[in-house]
Amino acid sequence: MSIAERRERHRAERYELILAAATRLAEAEGWDAVTTRRLAELIDYSQPVLYSHFKGKGDIMAAVADRGFETLSAILTDAAAAPNVLEQVCTAYIEFARSRPVLYETMFVLPTRIRFASAEAPTAVRAAFSMLVVALGSNHQNPELAAELLWSTLHGVVLLMQSGRIPAAGTKARLDLLVRKFQSDQSDLGCDYNQA
Repeated sequence: MSIAERRERHRAERYELILAAATRLAEAEGWDAVTTRRLAELIDYSQPVLYSHFKGKGDIMAAVADRGFETLSAILTDAAAAPNVLEQVCTAYIEFARSRPVLYETMFVLPTRIRFASAEAPTAVRAAFSMLVVALGSNHQNPELAAELLWSTLHGVVLLMQSGRIPAAGTKARLDLLVRKFQSDQSDLGCDYNQA
C-alpha cells in the first residue's frame, strides 16, 4: 500500500470516527451538546483536524442524516421483500423512528441541506422513497404522489408519538387503518399533482 493510500484510508477512518462520536454524543445528550471542541476531545484529535473533514456542526449533522437515510433505505428494502409489503414497510419505518429518535430528528426535523422530492435529493433519500413507491404497488395513478402522502402520514404519526401527543400504544391500530386506506382508496390518491 502506498503512502497516499494509507493517508486516504486514515482520513476515511477519521471521518467515520467523527460521525460515530457525534452520533453517540447526540443520542446521549442531544445535538446542543455536540460541538467541535467536544468531538475533538472525544476522538483525541485537534479541532483543525475536524475542520479538515467538516466545515462545522451543520455539515456533521448533514453527514449523520445522510447515513441515517442509508440505514432507513436498507431497512425499508428488507421490509419490502416480505409478504404484506405495505404493512411491513410502514411498520419498519415507524420502528426505525422509534428506536433511533435522535437520528430520526436529525434526518427529518433539524435543519440540514438535504432536499426531498427534488433532483438534488441524495441517493439514499431517493432509495428510501422508492421503497414506499414499491410498497404501494402499481395500482395508483400517480405512485410518487401517493408515496409522498404515505411518507407524510408516517412522519406525522412519528412526530405525534414522539412528542407524546398520541399514545404509542395505538401504533398497530393506526398502521392497520393506514394500510387499509392506502390499499382501498387508490383512486382517491391519483389526483393530478400539478392541479394544486
